[in-house]
Amino acid sequence: MSVETVSDAALGVTRSLAGRRWRLREADERLATHIVQAHGLHPVVGRVLAGRGLEAEEVAAFLDPSLRSGLPDPSVLKDMDTAAERLAAAIVGGEEVAVFGDYDVDGATSAALLGRFFGAVGGRLRLYIPDRLREGYGPNAPALLRLAGEGVSLVVTVDCGILSFAPLAAAAEAGLEVIVVDHHKADARLPEAVAVINPNRLDEDGALGHLAAVGVTFLLVVAVNRALRAAGWYGEERPEPDLRDWLDLVALGTVCDVVPLTGLNRTLVAQGLKVMAHRRNAGLAALADVARLAEKPTAYHLGFLLGPRINAGGRVGTPDLGARLLLGDDPGEVKALAERLDALNAERQALEAEVLEAAIGGIVAEVGDGEPHPVVFAAGRGWHPGVIGIVASRLTERYGRPSLVIGIGEDGTAKGSARSIPGVDFGAAIIEAAHRGLIEQGGGHAMAAGLTARVEQLDGLRAFLAERLETRVAAARAGRCLDLDGVLGVRGCEVGLVSELDALAPFGVGNPAPRFALPDVSIVRADIVGKGHVRAILAGGDGARLKGIAFRSADSALGEALLAGVGRRFHIAGRLKRDDWGVAPKVELLIDDAAKA
Repeated sequence: MSVETVSDAALGVTRSLAGRRWRLREADERLATHIVQAHGLHPVVGRVLAGRGLEAEEVAAFLDPSLRSGLPDPSVLKDMDTAAERLAAAIVGGEEVAVFGDYDVDGATSAALLGRFFGAVGGRLRLYIPDRLREGYGPNAPALLRLAGEGVSLVVTVDCGILSFAPLAAAAEAGLEVIVVDHHKADARLPEAVAVINPNRLDEDGALGHLAAVGVTFLLVVAVNRALRAAGWYGEERPEPDLRDWLDLVALGTVCDVVPLTGLNRTLVAQGLKVMAHRRNAGLAALADVARLAEKPTAYHLGFLLGPRINAGGRVGTPDLGARLLLGDDPGEVKALAERLDALNAERQALEAEVLEAAIGGIVAEVGDGEPHPVVFAAGRGWHPGVIGIVASRLTERYGRPSLVIGIGEDGTAKGSARSIPGVDFGAAIIEAAHRGLIEQGGGHAMAAGLTARVEQLDGLRAFLAERLETRVAAARAGRCLDLDGVLGVRGCEVGLVSELDALAPFGVGNPAPRFALPDVSIVRADIVGKGHVRAILAGGDGARLKGIAFRSADSALGEALLAGVGRRFHIAGRLKRDDWGVAPKVELLIDDAAKA
């Protein structure tokens, strides 16, 4: 850890305890002042907005995002009109349609959104979520042919299907029509289908490429609704549904798929959180109850309380539990489903801890106290495939490198899940590995990917990833920065400021919660609470105090420094949070990093 006086390093921090250069976002101070005066905002908030690249005339729409102005015409996506007309015809004709969804939150919410829409307009839709262990990811020929044999004439895949060439060819040969709704990286070749809707098709302009699958599905629902309206399907006995009622599902899937909360995504999540606060979806309300969510929901609650519980069904339980919960209306049924998902989430946490410990042990045995390889690689027999993605995320957090975690089954089949860092496209690398025959199949996003391989392919895969990504990883790590929105004194961390900053939410990838540096503060007290969290009391030079907490940091350089730093001075970086526990609201700092002052 070093602190130097360097012009482009905030407070001179070139290498913090977390190994990052602190960088203050550039902001036009005149623009910031104009924003403050035009909108009556706190000066700190004005600087934050200017630093995020907003002009004064854009601020009102940013603070109050609206679907009326932000929702694009669904027809801008290729094949959208074809898909909408085919689905409208299926609804009017009484055909049995199946939605084939992925088993994660994005897939579950996409499937539930289609299910809610079909139920409201009088369509016939059945749900199919594949089993992670028996069927793997995405459409498979046996399942599709079985659906065809049971009278299904049209299948809509959601959050999957873009690379399912063989299964969809088999479906077409059997006379089963398929519409693909996906957002994962596409190949130059498209699967055989009636329509392939994917903003990340190579022939799309990419303007909507940031959407999660549930966002693409919402656009499809808008288009089908428009087609039904044009066909005269609605009337007094069959009223047109208000599609905004299901934005809570769209918000949940969008947040949990960790896509950028910018543009249309930000609007969908902002409006969806308002819908969710009304607890109209019985399943989501039941899930909030078991998660002990008693306050107004935020993106944080969706990503860390509700999402993991829905995911638990697909990871270690019955794959369709999450979608069934989101589709349910019976209070007793959704309560039982929510409690089952809560129990499965606890089981998932135990499995995750076991695999994480084994993975770290293997890495330490290989490199000792040295640096891990450019791509952190961990594989083990019997590791549950439902938790390897979470373990990969934990390893990426720990080592600051892309991670690939692989569970090897009894039959020698290896299933892997990867997580990356900004600047390193892991999804493209996995697709290239599949093209070269280094794995059986694989795909994903820049930040997350999955694969299936034979155990004898793993050495070659590891060598390929190291060779392909080493330079990119080195460049990404060399440029690791912690972006700061400003510098504040402890006394300046006021409840009123935090309330104004909260208006910039929802926060997530692409729109991170504002982060500030608190210079030259003293550690008054520090201890460990909960599962490895470090709690601290910070004091400014004028004696003002602030409570802070660094989550999951007890065994990190940051946590160790805080615990040993009582009486010492640090520069502290973190995000401000309103704490309403107690008689009067207070402010708490979520500590992200620190450097010795």
